Amino acid sequence: MKRIIAIVRPEKMEAVKEALFKADVSGMTISQVNGCGNQHGWTEYFRGTEVLLNMVPKVKFEIVADGAQVNRIVDVICAAARTDSVGDGKIFISPVEEVVRIRTGERGSEAI
Repeated sequence: MKRIIAIVRPEKMEAVKEALFKADVSGMTISQVNGCGNQHGWTEYFRGTEVLLNMVPKVKFEIVADGAQVNRIVDVICAAARTDSVGDGKIFISPVEEVVRIRTGERGSEAI
């Protein structure tokens, strides 16, 4: 099992979510997050003083899937989130040792 974390632009949240649903990915967690990277933020003025805001709003998708599904899910996310501009986001993939469904006690792939 693998955990897929995708950080994308907020305006791409619905497109990514719908694309994942169409690809039969039903279990996901979506969070509003802030971060910085190559995009570096922007400058605003507060009470006449220039302020660099380097934390950019993003949306984080977290999905746990069988290893065989990972490449397909990553392709779906990339296709839905890509704008070909700096700040499109990143995808991180890491192993998951165990999953337990609290309600039934199921473990492993059955619990996903």
